[in-house]
Order: sequence, then structure tokens, then C-alpha cells
Amino acid sequence: MPDTPVISQPLFSEAVPLVIDLDGTLLHGNLLAESALALLKNSWLDVFKLPFWLSKGKAVLKQEIASRVSLDVSALPFNQALIERLKEQRLNGRALVLATASHRKFADQVQEHLQLFDKVLASDSDHNLSAHTKRDALVALYGERGFDYAGNSRDDLPVWQACRQAWVVNASEGVEAVARAQSTVAVAMHGVPPARAAWIKALRLHQWLKNLLIFVPLLASHQIAQPGQLWRGLIAFVAFGLCASSVYVLNDLLDVADDRHHSTKSKRPFASGALSLAAGLVAFPMLLIAAFALALALLPWQFAAALGAYYLITLAYSLGLKRMVMVDVITLAVLYTQRIVAGTFAFAVNLTFWMLAFSMFIFLSLALVKRYTELREARQMGASSQARGRGYFPDDLEMIASLGAASGYLSILVLALYIQDKATAALYQRPELIWLTCPLLLYWVGRTWLLTHRGQMHDDPVVFAIKDRASLTVGLLFGLIFWLAK
Repeated sequence: MPDTPVISQPLFSEAVPLVIDLDGTLLHGNLLAESALALLKNSWLDVFKLPFWLSKGKAVLKQEIASRVSLDVSALPFNQALIERLKEQRLNGRALVLATASHRKFADQVQEHLQLFDKVLASDSDHNLSAHTKRDALVALYGERGFDYAGNSRDDLPVWQACRQAWVVNASEGVEAVARAQSTVAVAMHGVPPARAAWIKALRLHQWLKNLLIFVPLLASHQIAQPGQLWRGLIAFVAFGLCASSVYVLNDLLDVADDRHHSTKSKRPFASGALSLAAGLVAFPMLLIAAFALALALLPWQFAAALGAYYLITLAYSLGLKRMVMVDVITLAVLYTQRIVAGTFAFAVNLTFWMLAFSMFIFLSLALVKRYTELREARQMGASSQARGRGYFPDDLEMIASLGAASGYLSILVLALYIQDKATAALYQRPELIWLTCPLLLYWVGRTWLLTHRGQMHDDPVVFAIKDRASLTVGLLFGLIFWLAK
């Protein structure tokens, strides 16, 4: 994240030490949030202990979490612009001190990684080194006006009152105004505020296209022209989108440590530090509440139940199923199919065996496309060990391709059997025309896997299909055939 340093006045003598805050200042993030998410991912039952620990004080809370989790500090989103300024200060012979409210375990790891500080002050089981506590500790060590201090938040205001000069780093306008009113601000480094594009990316609004699957039951029941059904479909689409965005945010929060080691996922807003983890921890429950409020108020309760099942399955996937071989892709296929199931409840139409069977096989194939793409990239980068956060090895590529192609073609077999069903003949005047959809799907499944094998599948396969011209043509012809058959 780029920063623009602004020197508001010449620096005084650099003989006094420069004390630097960690969370939000040296780091684009918060280690308490990082460690709490690691706890949720590694031992989610311990999360229910958080209120009990917090009731004993923040120092106890941080101690209990730190004793249970480990963090890879080398991948954290550090403020590189500030680090460069600190290196200059150190070259000039200035003593640098890290003073943080984060637990000492993590503060020492940061120092071991950066090798930048002469002294580290941090929270322990008895003291939460924040605000007035931090100020008192620094005054006891260096005296009033005996140190300069770099911080970013309201908790730093008492420390700035006691320091000689203030470095205001990535602070809000309000915090900076108070700091200037009560302290001598020598340096102000203004970070780039979270852009709307970062939130759009975090919410993955483009992934809402998957929720168009909700309308499949409406198409299959030949009720697409009914305005009331279309209105219910729009509400269901938005509710499912809000729920899905909540899931995407939570998933990114839980995967933030793994994503930082990935070539492309490291650019995601939370992994890169463009958005704070704290903001994500507020956003995902708010999105979830909005989704269920909309569903319960305007749609049948069965739709809300299906939405709840989708969320619980996704939560299980994020917390553990995604690391289990084959269970992960089957779960993804279930989640795609769940959109169709939810659609049947929203429109109050019947859920058929054929629709379920076809959905499971075609979406299992697409889920395997996603895994193949990830492992192919890992193999090209020379990896041979198990993929981080997954249960697969790059050498599994050939088997995944076989399973994926087979699953895709099985979905076409289900379609062929559907055409032969007597109930199908009753729905269409010319059911024999539906046979034309089989070669179309044979082409599409084969082409999708060929592009995947060539390394040309860089997106979620469902989103790719909606953007790809050939896929859209196949989809239009598919719909035209069913219309003519009707």
C-alpha cells in the first residue's frame, strides 16, 4: 500500500529514541485480529472462550490466544514506506524501539524478522501495553519529552502528549487533528484510504453471477414469463448474493495466512492489507444479517432454511472440509447445487431427481477444473509438496483431469436419460429436439477441460462460462432448443 510522507517541519536532534507502534502503524493490520482468526481456523471451539478471557482483561485475552496459535510474520503486510524511513533513521545512529499492545510473542517474532529495533516493549499476561499504560512505561524509561513516537490511532493520543515529537502514520483526519492540537507533529505519513474497488473485490460482486442458478427451476418449470415469480427471483438473487458475499469475506479472513503465500491471492484486499481484518470482521456478520432479514421478510421460510444450509456448509468448508481430498470438490458441487435447491423453494416449484443429478455431476466437474488450475500453476512454479491449505499434490493433476472430465460427461448421460423419461415427454411437444443439447454439452465440457489443460482457465469456471463467448453461444443455443421443444 503506497504512502506519501509529509514533513511538516524540520526534525530536531535524533539523539532521543524513536518509538514505533506496531498495529496500524508499522503493520497494515492488527495482530489481535490476525491471531483471533488463526484461533478460529485452528480450534474453532476455543472461540467460545473469548468472552470469558476478555472478562479477565485484554492482557489475559492476548495471552490465551498467543499460547494457542502461531503466526507467519514474514508474510504480514508491513508498511514498507515507514520501514524505509526507519532504516534511514537507524543508519543515522538513532535508537529504534518497538512498543506495541500486541503480545510479546508476536512482537519478538516481528523483530526477529525485521531486525530493526534496539528494544521491544509489548503486552504480556499481566499488562496490556496500550494508551496510558504505554505512555507510563515509556515515560518511566525515557522521561517526559525524552522520546519521539510514531502511531496511528486514538489509543496513541496519550503517548503523543508525553513525547517530544509525534510521527502520525496512516491516521484518520480526526486523530491527526487532535494530535496536531496537543503535540508537535514532525512527520505525517498519509496512507491511501480503502478504495471502493477494494470492497467490490472483497465482496466479489462478480461472483453474484453464480446466483443466476436460482432461476434454473423457474426456467425448467416454464414460468419465466410470470412477473410475480420474476420479482421473487430478484429478491432471492439479492439475498443469496449478500449471503455469498458474507461467506467470501469470512473465507478470505480465515485464509489470509495461506493467501499471502499465493502468487495471485496475495493481492486480495485482506491479504494485501488494502482492507483491515477488523473491517472484515464487522462486514461479514452485517451482510449475513441483511441476507436473512430479506429472505425471512419477503420469501418462503423454506428459502431461508436453504440459505442457512448453504451458509453452514460453506462455514464447514472454510473451517476444514477444503483441506480434505475430494471432500472439498464434492462440497463445492453441493454448494452450486444448493442455489438451485433454494430456487425451487423461492418459486414454490418441484425439485426433480434429474435436476439434482445433472447439477451434482456438472458442478463436480467444474469444481475439479478449479483444483486443476491451482495445482497446474503450483507445478509450473516448481512445487512438488502438498499445496498449502489443500489436500492435493501437483502430481495429482492427471487424476483430477480424469475425474473431472468423467464427471462432466456423466452429466450429459443424465441429460440423455432425462430426455427419455415419460414425464419429460409430457412437458414438451417435441421432446426429441432436446437430444440436440447433448452434442452441445459434449462440446462445451470437452472444450472447458482442454482450455484448463492448456492453462487458459484463469477464473472461476462458472464465471468464466458467463464471460466466455463460446460458452454464451452454447448457452443461448441450449435455451433455444428447449424453447423449440416446448
